[in-house]
Amino acid sequence: MSHFFAYLSRMKFIRRWGLMHSTYPENVQEHSLRVAQIAHVLAIVRNRVFGGCVSPERAAVLALYHDVSEVLTGDLPSPVKEFNPEIKRAYHAIEAASKAKLLAMIPDALRPDYEPCLLPGDRDREHRALVTAADKLCAYLKCLEEMSAGNPEFAQAERALRRSVEDLDLPEVRYFLETFVPSFRLTLDELK
Repeated sequence: MSHFFAYLSRMKFIRRWGLMHSTYPENVQEHSLRVAQIAHVLAIVRNRVFGGCVSPERAAVLALYHDVSEVLTGDLPSPVKEFNPEIKRAYHAIEAASKAKLLAMIPDALRPDYEPCLLPGDRDREHRALVTAADKLCAYLKCLEEMSAGNPEFAQAERALRRSVEDLDLPEVRYFLETFVPSFRLTLDELK
C-alpha cells in the first residue's frame, strides 16, 4: 500500500501567504497548477520565440511537483525562509528530506519515473529555472489580483516581486510580462 497520493491530496489544505490577509486564500494545490501552466508557456515561448530547445511538458511536470514537500512541512513564508543564509540552508535540507520521504512512499516499480520529478538533477537545470521563474510570476500575479481586489496588504510584496521577476533577466519572462500580465489588471467585463 502506498500513501503517496493520499499525501498529495492534502496539498489543498496547505495555505499560502500565511502572514498576509488575502481576499482569496490560495492553497498549494491551486498554486502548483498555476505554476505548471506558466512554466509550460515559458518553455513554449523559449522554443518558439527565442530559439530554445526545452520540453514544455517536462517544465510543467516539474512545476506540478515543485512544492510537494509542503504536505509534510507546511508552507513557510518566504520572509522566514530567507531570513538568513543559515535558515535558508536548513529549510532546503528539510524540503529535500521531505521529498525523499515522499519518494520512498512510491512503489518500487514506479519510483524511477517519480524520482526525476521529485528530485530533479543537473540535467534539468533549464527546466528548473523556468519553474522558478513561473513560481515568482505566480506570486507576482497573486499580488496583482489582491491589489485589484482592493487589498493594500500586497502593495509592498507586489513591488518587491515585480523587481524580483524583472531581475530574472529571462526573455521569456519579459515576453510573459508584456503579453499576458496586463490582462490581470482588467475586470471580467474588460476582458471581453
